[in-house]
Amino acid sequence: MKLTISLAQMNVNLGNPDRNLENAKNMATEAARRGSTLLVLPELWSTGYDLENAGRHAAAPDQGIFSEIASLAKQCGLYILGSNLALLPGGKFGNTAVFFGPQGNSLASYTKLHLFRLMSEHSYLEPGDSLVVADTPWGKTGLAICYDLRFPELFRAYALRGAQMVIIPAEWPDPRLEHWRILLRSRAIENQMFIIACNRVGTTQETTFFGHSSIIDPWGNTIVEADEAEGLITATIDTDLVDIVRAKIPVFEDRRPSIYGG
Repeated sequence: MKLTISLAQMNVNLGNPDRNLENAKNMATEAARRGSTLLVLPELWSTGYDLENAGRHAAAPDQGIFSEIASLAKQCGLYILGSNLALLPGGKFGNTAVFFGPQGNSLASYTKLHLFRLMSEHSYLEPGDSLVVADTPWGKTGLAICYDLRFPELFRAYALRGAQMVIIPAEWPDPRLEHWRILLRSRAIENQMFIIACNRVGTTQETTFFGHSSIIDPWGNTIVEADEAEGLITATIDTDLVDIVRAKIPVFEDRRPSIYGG
């Protein structure tokens, strides 16, 4: 199946959801004009790492900023995924990606499993407790967020659950560009799947984010990679390539989990 994807490589304004939402709306409109089916936004795209004010920003997954994106998905006829601050049960906060369909419907909700201590996520947020695979017209799609990329067992678990791709909203900072590139390609090659990753740009306080949003195919080839400027990048993939690669090199048939325990 041919699937056209746009990655919204945004310069996120710290603690300014109105301005960030306006930017996302403009990019969604352009993605629809380009004929995209899927739009991916960065991690915490509406607020950035304004975690000290999570109580002011966070909303239930069907309210606030999430409701705005549901409406935008319906208006533009897009599937849209990006993460925001969510209000979780018990009054806690999560870094949560809600996956919306073109009818404004919620397909899945994923809260980041691995909290990034270097940006104090563990001090303000509650980690998720489950893997999430969304059923889409192009196949099973796993959800991950930024730091999750460093945990290969998560991506292997998604592959074993039939995922053909994983989508990753991110705020991945300087100076770790080569980590970003190598890990994206590694997760694609190891699991013979597409990796769809949208990273932000710009500077917040003393942290700079380099962009380089990318789409990697199951061979590990880079289909498209952005530079370090704000903008929308778009590419078309053929999801049938997953089955072709998995048949060519039958990694999953040759696994020996009874020996290495997984």
